[in-house]
Formats: sequence, C-alpha cells, structure tokens
Amino acid sequence: MVSKESRQKVRAKKHLRIRNRFSGTAERPRLAVFRSNNHMYAQVIDDVAGNTLVAASTLEKEIRAELEKTNNVEAAAYLGGVIAKRAMEKGIKEVVFDRGGFIYHGKVAALAEAAREAGLEF
Repeated sequence: MVSKESRQKVRAKKHLRIRNRFSGTAERPRLAVFRSNNHMYAQVIDDVAGNTLVAASTLEKEIRAELEKTNNVEAAAYLGGVIAKRAMEKGIKEVVFDRGGFIYHGKVAALAEAAREAGLEF
C-alpha cells in the first residue's frame, strides 16, 4: 500500500525550500502569506531585524466588515489591497513575495495581483 504525506507536511517542506532561496531585508522586505480554511493573513517582514513591519488579516474587525465571506478569492483580493496600502503608508514599495508553500493559484494569486495593482512591486 502506498502512503502519502499529508498536504500540510508537503506545504511545510515546500515553504522551507522557498525560504532558503530568499529573505526579507529593510530595503526589500518579505510579503508572507498564510491561508487557513477560514481566513487569510499577510505580513511584511524584515528578516534581518526580525520585525513584522505591516500586517493584515481577514480576522480584523474593519476588514471583516467589508467582506461577505473571509475565505474566498474576493476576500483575498481585498486583503491584498489593504496590505499594499498599509505598506505604502510605511514607505515600502518593493517586497519579495513569499507564498508560504501554497500553490500560486486562486486566493494566493488574487492577493498577489491585488497588491501589485495597489502599488507594491514584486
């Protein structure tokens, strides 16, 4: 019988491989994305200093008020716009996109495209 690794373990290994390739700096921080079954989270991180510079998630009251559901593509796109706007207010224009081991499709892609349209460069 063939046993398969769980999707969660596969994603975690993929994320470690991705993280070995790049790191966020003060000049070009890392936009890290995590999605659960019910919510999405995005952070702009300076890995050198170990600081989260900007964060947004669908758990926040003001973001949740704008959304009908917190786990669909529209919510991800809205979150991408919010995180980009907050980053631009802090003076962050360029980031490195960290998809967190998730496939660049659906919600993750919607968040990335909305962040690009709102002015972030990656």
